Amino acid sequence: MASFREITAPNGQRYQQPTGLFINNEFVPATGGQSITSLDPATDKPIATVDAASAADVDRAVQAAKAALAHPSWKLLPATDRGQLMARLADLLEQNRELLATIDAWDNGKPYHVAFEEDLTEAIGTIRYYSGWADKTFGQTINTTPQKFAYTIRQPVGVVGQIIPWNYPLSMATWKLGPALACGNSVVLKPAEQTPLSALILGKLIKEAGFPPGVVNIVNGYGRDAGAALASHPLVDKVAFTGSTGTAREIMKMAAGSLKNITLETGGKSPLLVFPDADMDQAVKWSHFGIMSNQGQICTATSRIFVHRKILPTFLENFKKAVESVKIGDQWDESTFQGPQVTRPQYERILSFIEIAKSEGATILTGGAAHALSDPKNKNGYFVKPTVITDVTDSMRIVQEEVFGPVVVILPFDTEEEAIQRANNTTYGLGAAVFTTDLERAHRVSAELESGMVWVNSSQDCDPRIPFGGVKQSGIGRELGEAGLEAYSQIKAVHVNMGTKL
Repeated sequence: MASFREITAPNGQRYQQPTGLFINNEFVPATGGQSITSLDPATDKPIATVDAASAADVDRAVQAAKAALAHPSWKLLPATDRGQLMARLADLLEQNRELLATIDAWDNGKPYHVAFEEDLTEAIGTIRYYSGWADKTFGQTINTTPQKFAYTIRQPVGVVGQIIPWNYPLSMATWKLGPALACGNSVVLKPAEQTPLSALILGKLIKEAGFPPGVVNIVNGYGRDAGAALASHPLVDKVAFTGSTGTAREIMKMAAGSLKNITLETGGKSPLLVFPDADMDQAVKWSHFGIMSNQGQICTATSRIFVHRKILPTFLENFKKAVESVKIGDQWDESTFQGPQVTRPQYERILSFIEIAKSEGATILTGGAAHALSDPKNKNGYFVKPTVITDVTDSMRIVQEEVFGPVVVILPFDTEEEAIQRANNTTYGLGAAVFTTDLERAHRVSAELESGMVWVNSSQDCDPRIPFGGVKQSGIGRELGEAGLEAYSQIKAVHVNMGTKL
C-alpha cells in the first residue's frame, strides 16, 4: 500500500497527504519509480512528494475503470442512487472545505480566501448540481408507422480519461467528474503535474461517499508519460482535456488512433470592448478582475481590452489606479489579491513575454517586472507585478499569443465595426466581454463576436448551470449545464417491428 505523509500547512492546518495513486478505491504505489515534488510557489520550497504514474500504472487504472463499468454495483445502480452518492460527495467536500482550500492555495499559489470562498463554492455546487441530473437523463419515443415502434435510450460513453489543469485544480476536476458520473461513466482522472495534491484528498472522499471501486481512479503523472498513455489507451472511450491549445493538438492526434470521443477546452485571448456610453466605474472594475484575478492564470482572461478612443485617457488613468492599488502577497495574507504564479517556468514565461513586448516597441504603463515581497521567506517566490501594456499593434505577439499571467494590453478603437473586426482577429474564441448601456448594441455586438461565451457589463461570470466552451482553436464541445451531459452520454436507437410487413 502507498504511504501517507503528515503535513502541517503554513496556516496551521494538519492533515494526512496520500502519496500514491488512487486505483480501485485504494492508494497504491506507482511502479515506474518516478515521483512529483510539489513546490510552494510563494517560497520555492517543497510541500510534498507524490508518486508519478507510468504507462503501466495508467493501464491498471483503465482496467479498473473498465471492470467497474460492467460491475453490477455501478452498471445496475439505480440512477437516483447514483445521484445520492454524488450528493454525499458534495456534502463531504463542504465538510472538508477548509482543508481542500488550504491544499489548493498552498499548491497553486492563489490566496486562501479565494480558494475557500470561490473555488470550493464552485466545486461543491458543480457536484451538487449534477447529482440532481443523474435520474433526469432520458431518451424519447419516435412516431414512424403503426407497424414500427422506435425509441432511443441515453447511455454512458464508457471509460473516460480526464486531464485537468493547474489553475483551478479542484473545481476543474469537478467540472469533469460531475457530468461523467451523473451519466454513469467510469473515470481515470489525471491531475496537472504542477498541482497534484488536492485530487488525492478528493479520492479519499469519493471512497468515503460510497462509490464502488474503480468508478473513479486518480493517477498523478507527467503529461509525456501518464497523459500520453491515457489519451492513447485503447480501452479509453473518451478523453476530456483542459489546458493549452498546443497540448490539445497532441491529444487529438493520440485519440485519433481509436477515434475516441473528445472534449477540449483550450487557450484564449479574450477581448473586452468598452464603448463610450459604458459605465466607467463598472468597466474598470470588471476589466481589472477579468485579467488580474487568479494571477491572470485564467483561460478566459480578458487580456485584450479595446477602449473607444474618446474615453481612452480616462479609462487608462482609472485602470492604472486599480492595478496599482491591489495587494501582492502570499496565500495566507487575507488582504492578498494577487499571489505568486504557479511555477517558476510559468513565472519566467510571463516575464519573457513582457520583454518581447518591449522589444517590439510597446509601452509599459505600469508593472513590467518581477515583484519582491519584504518577508525573507518569500525571497524566491514567483511574484510578478500586474502589467499594463499600451502602444501596441494587433500583430504583436503580446496581442496575439496567450500569456496566462497578470498582463493586459489596452488598445483604442473608433467604430463598432472596427472593434468587432479586431476583437475577432485571433485564432482563439473562448470568451469576450462588452461594456455598454445601449441594449441594442449589447445584443448586436454579442452576436457578432466569435466566441463561445460573451459577458455583457461583466467578466468571468461562470455558473454550473450554464454551458462553458469555445470556438476556433479554443476547444471542441461544451462543459457544464445540460450541455455537459451531452459530452458524457450517447444515444442508442432501438427499432421494434410490431407487425409482419417489410
